[in-house]
Amino acid sequence: MDKLIGEMLIERGLVQPDDIKKALQLQQSVGGRIGAGLVRMGAIAEEQLLEVLSQQLEIPVVQSGKGLPDASALYSFIQQSRLDINWCIDNRVLIWSPAEQQLHYTGRDPLSPFVRDVLAYHYPEFAIQPCLLSSHSLDILIDYLRKELNAERFFSEGSETKGLRELAEEAPVVELVNNIFSKAVAFNASDIHLDPQEEVFRVRLRVDGVLQTHLEQPIDRYPAVASRVKLISEIDIAERRLPQDGRITTRVNGREMDVRVSTLPGVHGESIVMRLLPKDRKELSLATLGLEQDHLDLVGSLMQEANGIVLVTGPTGSGKSTTLYAALQEATDGTRKILTVEDPVEYQLPGITQVQAHAEIGYTFAKALRAFLRQDPDVIMVGEIRDLETAQIAIQSALTGHLVLSTLHTNDSLSAFTRLIDMGVEPFLVAAPIKAVQAQRLVRKVCKHCAKPTQVPESISAEFAKLERGFLGEHFVPIWMEAVGCAACNHTGYSGRMGVYEIVPISPELHDMIIANTPVTEMRKLARRQGHRSMYQDGLIKAAKGLTTVEEVMRATNIDADSE
Repeated sequence: MDKLIGEMLIERGLVQPDDIKKALQLQQSVGGRIGAGLVRMGAIAEEQLLEVLSQQLEIPVVQSGKGLPDASALYSFIQQSRLDINWCIDNRVLIWSPAEQQLHYTGRDPLSPFVRDVLAYHYPEFAIQPCLLSSHSLDILIDYLRKELNAERFFSEGSETKGLRELAEEAPVVELVNNIFSKAVAFNASDIHLDPQEEVFRVRLRVDGVLQTHLEQPIDRYPAVASRVKLISEIDIAERRLPQDGRITTRVNGREMDVRVSTLPGVHGESIVMRLLPKDRKELSLATLGLEQDHLDLVGSLMQEANGIVLVTGPTGSGKSTTLYAALQEATDGTRKILTVEDPVEYQLPGITQVQAHAEIGYTFAKALRAFLRQDPDVIMVGEIRDLETAQIAIQSALTGHLVLSTLHTNDSLSAFTRLIDMGVEPFLVAAPIKAVQAQRLVRKVCKHCAKPTQVPESISAEFAKLERGFLGEHFVPIWMEAVGCAACNHTGYSGRMGVYEIVPISPELHDMIIANTPVTEMRKLARRQGHRSMYQDGLIKAAKGLTTVEEVMRATNIDADSE
């Protein structure tokens, strides 16, 4: 048979007779088959040898996608097969079943009687077919099997951190994680969600406030991906039982990004959420956030106040911090000392001293605020009023000649007073320093490429007609739009977001109501009588300008709309 393969190669002009002689000498000294010797000598390319062997032996040449499953499918089949995967790795044997009662295999020596006998013993009822595969492809696939098996061992048996670190630094894992970041930036996503399920893990991106699934991968790849994210965010990669937080500073698609990372243990693995925070915020201004002209004038006057508290309220992800950043950026004129304490610092603003709180070492908002008062500030921003101590120091700062900006988690603006009183602040201390409260939500803007005009119900038109809208001009004509969907907006009908707002300055009547701890419903009625529109009404104005849809406004402001 060896002579026959040599003759075939010489007949085709692929080798010279001297090459065959040298290969035979090599075979006598080190063993193996003559074809392998010719390849090792460099006398012939392996692909050419495999073509001739295929004709000689009448067995097919395979490669991934052509007669051979991909690496993931091979791994799954071998794991569930009657053979021990460790035996396959040690003997460099790959097996798969292209059809019922058929077993194909390849390896370092697919003609080995030993390999064929083992397969025949475990699969006596199957027709067994050997195949030829290049050694380079075989090495890659065997290496993949070994790494995937190691990944399972790491996460099922609890391995050393060193092993996890090696797993996370493999080139395919690094490439996948980088591609996820790149896709998120390309889609202008605000968050990346890695969600492990029973059989797959999903990569979802939050685009314009709505989650969209962009990738699904086999669950056996997830441990490596999770380890990679934890490694670059400086999270303990060996800890999988407790929630953890980390941070990444990176450059993606030419943009500098800060990434906040949060892990949460789940049934099928750790859920990982990454908040993307671009460092370049040149477009950050109140005018670009969606404030109407009357609201812009009101916020501008509030930022000129010498003292007092301005609160911005809303749920998580409603853009509160972004609004405060925009207000601070416009208030930075070089004549005032501005300090902020945040957890974390989301955007870095020039001309402002920003401080990162570290609750784990005892450096809380309250402790930072006490230090601020010794820094002679004019304006102080507190990332969030979370507890009574922070609220009391913020009020004290406002009463002693400082302008304090902060956020609060409430459903609407006027609920802020109730929230502070529930924290334990006396009603008269709540009423005294607060200059205004603002509530906001984010609504998606219609896609400029596919939106089309539409009609709205009479009730909507009537509601809009009752609004005070002199700032729109006396000849303003509503242009209601409908979301359609196209390739430019990923068939959602929307692209980008803007805010809808409710801003209520504290009038003497409202001040008295706060001291009397009047129900929020009564304070809301007073605010409407004084001409302050709700978020729902502000959204209607934006819908009438053709910037968003009525449906989107009602979705984002449903609590406020119900109260209308």
